[in-house]
Amino acid sequence: MQKLISGGLALAAGLLATNAGAQRAPAKPTVVLVHGAFADSSSWNGVISILARDGYAVVAAPNPLRGVRTDADVVASVVKSIDGPVVLVGHSYGGSVISEAAVGQPSVKGLVYVAAFAPDAGESALGLTGQFAGSTLAPALAPPVALTSGGKDLYILQARFHDQFAADVPAATAALMAAGQRPVAEAALSEASTAPAWRSVPSWFIYGDKDKNIPPVALAFMAERARSRQTVVVKGASHVVMVSHASEVASLIEHAATAR
Repeated sequence: MQKLISGGLALAAGLLATNAGAQRAPAKPTVVLVHGAFADSSSWNGVISILARDGYAVVAAPNPLRGVRTDADVVASVVKSIDGPVVLVGHSYGGSVISEAAVGQPSVKGLVYVAAFAPDAGESALGLTGQFAGSTLAPALAPPVALTSGGKDLYILQARFHDQFAADVPAATAALMAAGQRPVAEAALSEASTAPAWRSVPSWFIYGDKDKNIPPVALAFMAERARSRQTVVVKGASHVVMVSHASEVASLIEHAATAR
């Protein structure tokens, strides 16, 4: 009887220890995805499916595409509403937005740049693109749409969208993306960034070597400058690497989420 009691106590102690350990296990970070210009949140669908399968909570944050500071404020509000750690992910112009949105946000444990801008203080998306040869975006743009506010919205010509933006995506998919593209305010691309979060928050980068919007050499420069913990260059990938290579993008996000 004494042995049974002793064995039962040992088993109970083991179960309590196991449960305590389970309670101490850190929760997985919430992944907040921010789309860029000429895209919308549906561009993350493939990545979201993989992250959700692997047990991550995911929020595709709204990005108004009106201006770096105002867009960053929207994303920052989403981040503040989330309990626990966050990995902030930006595509293209969305990289400028997450660089601002993460400033002063202690819950943000990592930044992932997906074919994205990582500007320094005083730099803009247009300025960075112009520093390096290789972008063919300008001649692929439609005539600007005048706004009642006095600004202008920019779109990519639908006939040029597949080749310019999403060359490694099936034509039918690219046609849907072209029709549903979100315009960016011209002023947003020329708005200078302020103090960037990548100077204090760990960063990861992934992009394609066939990107026609942001020159790959510019993306390599920004990754090196930000001291990227891991930079993945996807051979043959276009600007929408998260659509054409969702598994690689999701894998890098998970690496950022599990990094110490």
